[in-house]
Amino acid sequence: MNHTEITRSQSSEDLPPLLHKAVEEIITGKYLNALLDILHFQSSNVWTADMLTKVMAYFHAQEVVFTLSSLQMTIKSYLKNLLYQPRQLLSEFQQLDQQQFQTAMKCLFNSRKDHLEMGNIILDWDKTRERILQSPGVNRTLFLVTLDKCFQALSALDCVDILNQVLRVSAVNYLQPDVIGSLPDALQEDAFRNLSTVFKDLYDKTSANTQRALYGWMKQMLQKSYNMSEFSESASWVSAENLWILGRYMVHLSLEEILKISLNEIRLFINYDNATKQLDTVYDITPELAQAFLERINSSGFDMRNTSTIYRQDCFSFSFMAVLGLLVCFYDDMEGMDAAVARALLHQMIKCSQLRGFQAEVQKLKSQLLDIAMQNQTLNDILGSLSDAVVGLTSSQLESLSPEAVHNAIATLNQVSGWAKSQVMILSSKYLSYEKVLSFYNVSQMGALVTGISTQSFYSMNPKELSQIIRGTTSQYLSDLLPAQQQGILRKLAASGDFSSSVKDIQGAFFKEISLSDLWKQTGYNSSIMKEKELRRSQALYLYELLSKKNYAVDLLSTGQLVKGVTCQLIESMGADFFLNNFKFFERNLHLLSPYQVNCLAWKFWTVSNASIPPFLLLVLPTEYLEDVSGPLCVPFIESLGKTEMDLLNPSLHKKNAVLQKVQECLNGSIADEYDVDLLGNLICHLPPAFLHGRMSLKATATALHQFKLCRQLSREQRAEIKYKLLELYGSPSNWTAETMLDVGPFIALLSKGELNILAEKFPDIILQIAKTIGPISSAEDLLSTVFESVSNGTANINSSLARPDCLGTRAPSSDDIIKLAEANVFWSVQELKCMDAGTFDKNVEFLGTISGFNTSQLIALKEKAKQVWGPLPDWKSYHIVSLGHVALALTEHEIEELDLHSVDTISVLSQQREWTLTQARSILQGFLEDSGQTISTLKSFDLVGLGAILCALNSTEIMAIRTAEFSAALARIGLLFCSTPVLRQFKKMTESVFGSATAWNGSILQEIGTIAGGLNEDELKAFDKNLMPYFQPIAVRRIPPEIFQALSPEQIANLGPENAAVVTRSQRERLNASQLQSLQQALDGARTSTLETHKGASTTQAVQTPAPSGE
Repeated sequence: MNHTEITRSQSSEDLPPLLHKAVEEIITGKYLNALLDILHFQSSNVWTADMLTKVMAYFHAQEVVFTLSSLQMTIKSYLKNLLYQPRQLLSEFQQLDQQQFQTAMKCLFNSRKDHLEMGNIILDWDKTRERILQSPGVNRTLFLVTLDKCFQALSALDCVDILNQVLRVSAVNYLQPDVIGSLPDALQEDAFRNLSTVFKDLYDKTSANTQRALYGWMKQMLQKSYNMSEFSESASWVSAENLWILGRYMVHLSLEEILKISLNEIRLFINYDNATKQLDTVYDITPELAQAFLERINSSGFDMRNTSTIYRQDCFSFSFMAVLGLLVCFYDDMEGMDAAVARALLHQMIKCSQLRGFQAEVQKLKSQLLDIAMQNQTLNDILGSLSDAVVGLTSSQLESLSPEAVHNAIATLNQVSGWAKSQVMILSSKYLSYEKVLSFYNVSQMGALVTGISTQSFYSMNPKELSQIIRGTTSQYLSDLLPAQQQGILRKLAASGDFSSSVKDIQGAFFKEISLSDLWKQTGYNSSIMKEKELRRSQALYLYELLSKKNYAVDLLSTGQLVKGVTCQLIESMGADFFLNNFKFFERNLHLLSPYQVNCLAWKFWTVSNASIPPFLLLVLPTEYLEDVSGPLCVPFIESLGKTEMDLLNPSLHKKNAVLQKVQECLNGSIADEYDVDLLGNLICHLPPAFLHGRMSLKATATALHQFKLCRQLSREQRAEIKYKLLELYGSPSNWTAETMLDVGPFIALLSKGELNILAEKFPDIILQIAKTIGPISSAEDLLSTVFESVSNGTANINSSLARPDCLGTRAPSSDDIIKLAEANVFWSVQELKCMDAGTFDKNVEFLGTISGFNTSQLIALKEKAKQVWGPLPDWKSYHIVSLGHVALALTEHEIEELDLHSVDTISVLSQQREWTLTQARSILQGFLEDSGQTISTLKSFDLVGLGAILCALNSTEIMAIRTAEFSAALARIGLLFCSTPVLRQFKKMTESVFGSATAWNGSILQEIGTIAGGLNEDELKAFDKNLMPYFQPIAVRRIPPEIFQALSPEQIANLGPENAAVVTRSQRERLNASQLQSLQQALDGARTSTLETHKGASTTQAVQTPAPSGE
């Protein structure tokens, strides 16, 4: 034996066997195996100081060149790369021996160590583990390897716990039906129960086909454990306990299996403490299955009509009906039912709105129960005992109620959801007419009915009482008020002299309604009070600069909403360490940042640390910065983009195409499998149709389908490719199952009329359920027409001899039809709408008014029906007008003149319709002024906000008559209007009376005034500092006339920012010269401009600190 061999032998003998094995694995490049062996060795051995010396000596003897630092770097680099190669990780995991696998699982899921130490080699394990569990591909690997190896290596309970942790990240992508075949077919009882609980918790996160497959696995396991000696053809494996184990999966039992359940087992199940909780969650049960369960429950001797108490627990009483959960929604045994039972049923049916579909049937049942409940009683007597069935009462029924009845029933009414605006108006009015005075106490009793209090009533309240409302529990409803109502509250508080304390108490979206000029007047702001408020960008710009004088930047950034106010100058001036340490605040609130701010962040990051720039930021830099993305940088780049919503970054089309080209290169030109889909994340929504067509494997399609459903906007061409992939994956629609239909979901709209007809015939309820989720008719005409034919043919309501002569033999819409059809109601003919029964119209007018697809003739038919049902126009109440919705657009100027338009709340709802003609808008304006006894000069800010788009009908004289203080308070809302250029010019003049000359405006003012900036003239626009250009709102840029837009200098255009550059119209672009067009391209590309803004450009607190005199 020579000297080298002797040394090698001695080194080997010096090392413990497991460590020797690990060292050999390092030499052969099996770093994962080695790392796990070393960790296992450490768990039962003390790592002595000479251990590493012996390891290095062994390397030396083997003539392997490793230093301590190079070994540490090699292992770190290897682990990092492995996290970006989940398929490779899967392969390496599969090759681990049992002991190594156990160690890996323990480290990942049970270890509490922050660092892994091997002598002088230290790994930051906490960060590595977080990275592992956040990577979708690595998570999939952990899931698959746990299924493959865990149940042989660890205890079943530990494996279930690991599966639980992994599945909570993305169950919908990992739990595909084919994978469920890999679930163990034999488990100890406690492990099976725990795993069943995991699957029950994930029910809503899994596809319908997966739910069916999981049910199949659970059924197989339960049947195995069922005592086979008792099993016979007539006996059922569905015991009380098995029903409980199935949980929500009980809805997958067949009708035959339900009817075979022994009555004794049903009785036992119903008496379980948690049976009600379980039955409260069967949201996807069908009427047939629900009635089968009800039949078994009834046959078991359970008296469903017994309204007395079964048992008491603490201070709660439970009636027999309460036990039935959502099954109660399908209870249809009305024969001989008394009023008390009907009321008890209605009380239980408040939960039925949670069902997935069948709402028309539920409404019909509630209507029948309502009739029974009211036998020999007046509506006034029983109003408080009707639960949420009161939502089904027509406006005329609600109008007939006495104020006292509403007052007595308020404790029930305030808990009901689903009210129509007109109903809330009637009930609020009744309640308050009984109370006489509007106080904090009265309002706090109203719950959601608060939204029916008139703007004028809020404005007339005592300011101290209003302040209490803002601080009290009712404040949760304030964000639901119409802008005019919110403005009414704010104007009263602002006039009270104690607005500063109220401003601190106003929370959520309501805070956005406070005007910039009102914010200027207040004091006492600090960073802590900002945490619960939503801010407009103009408010954030002002408040950030103000607060930065007395607060640390990190405290301001941590509030969330204040990041909207961080200027490029501030980002540029941040120290490198501060920026890198606090970048997380920007990343966490990316949805709050403008594309301009993101562009500034990207340039700052590139300057400070281009090697560690988050890859998604490359998207907002010029396209040449993408050129370096290749090889090992590819996966981090795609993953980072996939976790970001690309639309938030607002890239130009040119840049978006360059990014997608780079993504395709990184994927080697194809989406090979589900790992690629995991990696792509949101990016899949933006891939070009040709790439989807030829480059996505069938294996990837099933996983991609769920991701496509989350896409906000797919092009027609992308949708065509998705249809092609669907048919490739699932075959002909004539062979689809109910589960496949549910999984395909809204994409069934892509199918042909013939294919849809087949599905409608096979699965009428499911196609209705899916159609409810589809948007306007333009996106799904064939689907909606199929639904219409399916419903109207099945329930043809042909008018009898009692109908008017022109309606004989005409099919008329019923309430049932209207609820089922939703947007598909657009297919009723004008004649059919004319023949609608008066009661049906009264009950459904508000819903019909929400449908956007009716044509002019249909809207006129519905308007004429309203006149027929409600009588002459002057007799219409505010709630009638409000309930019309889109139908109001059919009113002529002369008809509008006849209406009573005294209430700004009526005007608020009318102004939400954007399609008024100028003459109609003038009629609404004149009607409001005349009926309310006002002139333009007496209008309050809440009147201006309520008028909304109607203000575009004002002439220049009228605009100049608006009081400055009122205009100032409503300014941000007026800045959202798309008025004509002459009107915007007059608004601009009014704005100067608030904020001073346009040449003195700063960034927060430009953000506040919105479209009004489109009224600037050529000289004013040219005078703006280039650093103010990003603060024009995109809606303002579009409103600048082309002949004025061309006056902008190339420097101003280059500084527009990516978002503003992207909205420049074709007609504006056509007026630009070569130099200006080049600047526009720079802005689109996110090219670097001078970020050191002048004081004038950046400051948002300078200039006018208080509004100009009000002119009152």
